Formats: sequence, C-alpha cells, structure tokens
Amino acid sequence: MAEENTNTECPVGEAVISTDLSSNIEKLKRIFAYPKNEDFAIRELYIELVKKKAALLYIEGIVNEQVIDKFIIDAIINNSNYKANGIQGIELVKLSLAIVKVKEVNAFTRITETLLDGYSVLLIDGYDRAISIDTVKYEHRSIERSETENITKGPHEGFVEAFKINISLIRKHLKNEKLVTESIKVGYKTRTRVLLMYRNDMVDENLVNNIKERLGRVQTDAMITTSILGQFIEDHDYSVVPTILYTELPDRAASYIESGHVVILVDNSPSVLIAPATFWVLFHTPEDTYHRWIAGNFIRFIRIVSVFIMLFTPALYIAATNYHPEMIPTDLLLAIAASREKVPFPVVFEVVGMELAFEVIREASIRIPTSMGATIGIVGALILGQAAVQANIISPLVVIIVALTGVSSFAVSNTDLNMSIRISRFFFTFCGMVMGFLGIAVGIVVFLGYAISIRSFGVPFFAPITPHSKSSRDMLFRSSVKDQNLRPLLTNLKLIYKNRPFKK
Repeated sequence: MAEENTNTECPVGEAVISTDLSSNIEKLKRIFAYPKNEDFAIRELYIELVKKKAALLYIEGIVNEQVIDKFIIDAIINNSNYKANGIQGIELVKLSLAIVKVKEVNAFTRITETLLDGYSVLLIDGYDRAISIDTVKYEHRSIERSETENITKGPHEGFVEAFKINISLIRKHLKNEKLVTESIKVGYKTRTRVLLMYRNDMVDENLVNNIKERLGRVQTDAMITTSILGQFIEDHDYSVVPTILYTELPDRAASYIESGHVVILVDNSPSVLIAPATFWVLFHTPEDTYHRWIAGNFIRFIRIVSVFIMLFTPALYIAATNYHPEMIPTDLLLAIAASREKVPFPVVFEVVGMELAFEVIREASIRIPTSMGATIGIVGALILGQAAVQANIISPLVVIIVALTGVSSFAVSNTDLNMSIRISRFFFTFCGMVMGFLGIAVGIVVFLGYAISIRSFGVPFFAPITPHSKSSRDMLFRSSVKDQNLRPLLTNLKLIYKNRPFKK
C-alpha cells in the first residue's frame, strides 16, 4: 500500500505547480536544461483511471528503471479499473501505485530536490500537486573492510557511499526501537542530505539541538564529504586537537550511539562523524574491547608508550645533548660525541631535517600508486638514511631516533589524533631546543592547559576525568567488561551539564 503524505503546504516564496500539465513540463524543461541535458527523461502517459493526461519525469542513472516500468507504468495501466470507495482523483492514483514511498509535492523546488535525489515525479493534468515516487538506485561499491581502521578482531565491514546501506549497517548492530534517524539538508545548491542517528532515550537533547543549530549555520554551495562537514561544525577551527571523531566502522558507530553520542552521516560519503569526541574517544580503538582484559590493556599500554615516544624523544635528545650532557652516562655520551665528530651541523638541524624528510617520504608513499607505495617508502627511507650517514650529514643515532618516532606514530590508529601528535612533536622539539628540559616541562604545562580548555559540543576534552564525574572505568586503561556498568559520557552529559548551556 502506498505511503501517503497529506502535508502539501508550500513554503513562502516557492513557485507552486499549476493545473496546466504543459506549463509545468515546460518549466521543468527550463530548470533541467532539456533537451541539452540528456539524462532528464520525460515519459508522457494517459491515466485511464482518472481520464487524464500525465507525465512521468526522472533522471536517468540514479533511478531503477525496472521499478519504473513494472511498479509505476504497468501499475497505472493494469489498474485502469481500480476502485476505492469514496476516493478519487490523485488520491486514487496514489493508491494504485505498487510503491511504498509515495508522497505529494506542490512546489517546483521540492520537485527539483526529489528528482535529484533519485525519485520519479508524476504530473497529472488538472491537478496542482505532483506525486513523488521512490525509485532511487545509486551505483555503489560492495561492502568492504575499512582501509584506514584495520582491526584483527571484530566485524571487518566498513561504510560505503550509499546512504541506505550505511543506515542498515548501523541498524544491524543496534536493533532498538529507540534508535532515531533525522534528516537535514545542507548546502545552498546541492542540498546534500545529512542524517543524525542517536538513541532517543539516552542522548542529551541539548547535544542534538546544538548539532542541528550548527548544521543550520553551515553556509556553502556544496557539501561533499563528512570531512568537510566536520570542519564546518567543530568547536575550534584552528585547533591542533581534533574535537570530532571520524570513523569508517559501523560497529564503532553503533557502540557510541549506545553510549549517548550522535552519529552524523553525509550522503555519498563512506564514513561518519561521531559527536562529542573527547580524548578517550579518539584514543580508544574497537580492538581494546574485543580483546580480553589483559590483551586489551597491553595494547593500550603500547599505544601510550608510542604517544610519549612520538612527542618527546626528539625533544629529549636535543635537550640532553645541548643543555644537560651531565645526565647522560659517560659511555653513551662518548659514543654520541664520536658519532657526531664529523657532522658539521648542530643537533637541531639533524633532528628537524630528518623528521621533515621522514614526513615527506610518508606523504609520498600515500600519494603514489598503491602497488609501489610500500616499496618506495621502505627503499627511500633506507637509501636516504644510509646515504646521509655515509656523507656525514647526520649521525646514526639521529636516524634511530627518527625511525623510532616514525614507527611509533603508526600505533595511533585515529588519523586526526595521529596528525595532531605529529604536529605537536615539533612544538616540543622547539621547547627542548630553546630551554632544554625546562622548556619541555613548560611546553607540557602549556599544552595540557590548552587541551583541558577545549570543548567538543559543550563537553570538556578530557571529561569525565577532568572535570571528574562518575563514569565507566574505561579511560586510560579498562576494567573487565563485566564491571563496566556505566556509560562513559552519558552520565556526564545528563547530570553534570544539564543546567549549563552548551557553548557554541
């Protein structure tokens, strides 16, 4: 049975449909540049059921033409004797269609939007309303594993560019009647469809309203991917610290919905955004929970050590050799001095130069063809390092430090947090270069003060540790899944901030 929509109110300022079929068709031809635009299809019909001429309009390539032939055209022709007590006219035509999603529209802007979304529109002579029929069929790739979030345990399927498939992947993991999906249009010209998904019984209403308000303030002609949308709605445009989570894993998105977060999906994008995103959300990975308690905490310990290696190893080496050589064991100090005997450049030049060279190789290995990327990266790094040492441009110890720093960066799976740490290490390197260990200590205090002041959709970046609130024991290290009786952020949002307005 057709799904009816009786709300046909036309917004102020929009051109309404007339009762003259020819006039309506001519206007739509001008809108879609017909016949120059060959994708715009017009099929003229005669509906015996209402004794009226009609026209079926759609855009080829984004519709299912088999559905149009079988469930629209054939249904109209074969149901010429269709009868319904007390129902006639356009309502009778809607009932005769063998399509689930059928609604009425009465403005040309609405017709344009629905046609571009893959719907077909049926115009009938003598009626100032049109029938919008769901015939969407976008081409998309099959469900594959995520390329940026590799895991060894848990589901391996990732999001694709098709809206409906992404929604089904989340709902497959989260079978709950309280799961709500809201649709919002973003962008002046393309009117990209954005979806909000959340648990209605768990999410804080202030959070949902805050996200809707930010989406409503987005001013752009086009909205292409989740990455661009995230930059429009995040709290701090120029912050080195990310405040929104980007993921390609449906199971991860479903788990955060269960924790009181909001998932944001963008049409034609193989990823979603999760808000709010604290440090713990960015730092954790799905495997931390999929593994047993001891293995999950060991993985986190390795990740913590990797973060400290990334941030402080180059800075500590510069500070120790330039300002605090007395803290280095004598044998090691002599070895460092011997390795640098023929190097004409200061330590800072060595470290910063090699760090930048490693970043160049990393970026180049990503941009070149996949089949050559790994080879170029490994060979380039080996040849560059060996040649630089043999030429006495850098010391072997600097190569070890830079290599250790680079390898440690791959332990942080979240790309935004990884990039934040990679950039921040240059800040700490500068602090160590200026004032040694004192400079590094001052840099840590400044960086922590800055990070603590940051909010993600009204939630402090280090919540619920600071400010402290009772929450799940799954922060730096996690407890057994049997002992995690509270959700990480739900308590914080509902209780701690219920009387405080969200900062924009």
